[in-house]
Amino acid sequence: MNVDTQLELWEVFIQKNNGLPFKHEGSVHASDKETALQHARDIYTRRGEGRTIWVVPAKYIASTTADDEAMFFDTTDDKAYRHPTFYVMPEGAKQI
Repeated sequence: MNVDTQLELWEVFIQKNNGLPFKHEGSVHASDKETALQHARDIYTRRGEGRTIWVVPAKYIASTTADDEAMFFDTTDDKAYRHPTFYVMPEGAKQI
């Protein structure tokens, strides 16, 4: 019988500079959020690459599966208003 002896898995997100989006960098194992932040800092920002770190327990991340494709990502062909194909571009408009 195999018993999992690893600590809780945390997903690490780093913001490189103020105003930029957070990017998933990887995972760390830790017993609490403070330790997870320290591990994330030590592993993913050794060369000063980040300004802000988020750590999230992996057990709280929800995702879709391939079986969910039809429900979540079904095409919107029946919603013509979502496709701007029938709009006429005003002459001289540059930022539309």
